[in-house]
Amino acid sequence: MPSVCFYFQVHQPYRLRHYTVFDEDHRYFDTFKNRAICQKVANKCYLPTNRLILELIKRYEGKFRVAYSITGVLLEQLAEYAPEVMSTFDALARTGCVEFLAETYYHSLSFLYSRDEFKEQIIKHMDTIEHLFGQRPRIFRNTELIYSNELSEAIEQMGIFDGVITEGADKILGGRSPNFIYRPPQEGKVKLLLKNYALSDDIAFRFSNRGWCEWPLMAEKFSHWVNRVNGNGYVVNLFMDYETFGEHQWEDTGIFDFMRQLPDEIMKHPDNNFKTPSEVIKSYPATDVVNVPALISWADTERDLSAWLGNAMQSNALHELYRLEQRVKKTGDSSLLSDWRKMQSSDHFYYMCTKWFSDGDVHKYFNPYDSPYDSYINFMNVMGNLEKRCGKSHQGRQRAVKQLKAEVNS
Repeated sequence: MPSVCFYFQVHQPYRLRHYTVFDEDHRYFDTFKNRAICQKVANKCYLPTNRLILELIKRYEGKFRVAYSITGVLLEQLAEYAPEVMSTFDALARTGCVEFLAETYYHSLSFLYSRDEFKEQIIKHMDTIEHLFGQRPRIFRNTELIYSNELSEAIEQMGIFDGVITEGADKILGGRSPNFIYRPPQEGKVKLLLKNYALSDDIAFRFSNRGWCEWPLMAEKFSHWVNRVNGNGYVVNLFMDYETFGEHQWEDTGIFDFMRQLPDEIMKHPDNNFKTPSEVIKSYPATDVVNVPALISWADTERDLSAWLGNAMQSNALHELYRLEQRVKKTGDSSLLSDWRKMQSSDHFYYMCTKWFSDGDVHKYFNPYDSPYDSYINFMNVMGNLEKRCGKSHQGRQRAVKQLKAEVNS
């Protein structure tokens, strides 16, 4: 009896505006472009897909269930540029059939560079989700599904999560199926849900590919593939970007019709159902240990970190960014801290990637730069100004303290 577990990543970064080395303006982000992209994706993806999911939940009287991981930076943009989307997410939350997951608020690579910042962002994200949707997340997904044994240890030590979602990469499974629940090597309560990348990518990447031998993909055909898991797994984890619906796969590909018909086809088999990640973890035992000593992700065929750390530009940009952490935080300047954290979104380093991609069109999606080098130069120009602000904010804080002391003494 496989349970189908749909999880959607919902994210858009704050994109930087063109910033030169001579620029002294502290407005780093391209308000016009961010608003335009947010509203475009809202109209093509978020609104129609949210309404479809709500329709399916009502039609199947709560038997259709899904999960979302919505980044803090997107929630901020939706509140400002597309508040109607927030109302539909609120409606989904109130059904009781939708689970919201935790992640780093800024969709950052902070786990690799600063455990303190990593934990601070998780708590900030959880607080935001609880405030907006009335749920305290129990499942964690790291940015880009980046994972290793060390990450599961860090999550276990926080003592607030029941599970972690990551990629069902062949190199960690060693011939085993991603359709079971696993656990990390260390003792603890955290369980692992692994993405079934083959079936997930059939929807996310191959759906509209007319050169694919299985095109066109119909709901009935896909449900037959799910049914094959009967007797060889507990769950089919379908993890994908939410922009799959309406953006990566346009409406005229039939993607919305596919999703509209899928629950009925899945539930034609009496043993099939839909569950959220927390429900999967509560329903099924962990069958084996997955040992992941080296970092993995859900990106590209390599399932590694080379999309963000594959060249010297990316490494240098990340090093310089996190080098400023203590200086930024010591200033006590909330605006500076917010800007520094928005610079952490993994997208900024993705744009600097120079390697050849088998799915290159996806990597170019919404990329505002002509080349990786342009992205790096622009990012570092902003970093230069941000570092200057650290010094000025520190000096300003010292003057304020001196003034306060003088007033007290007088």
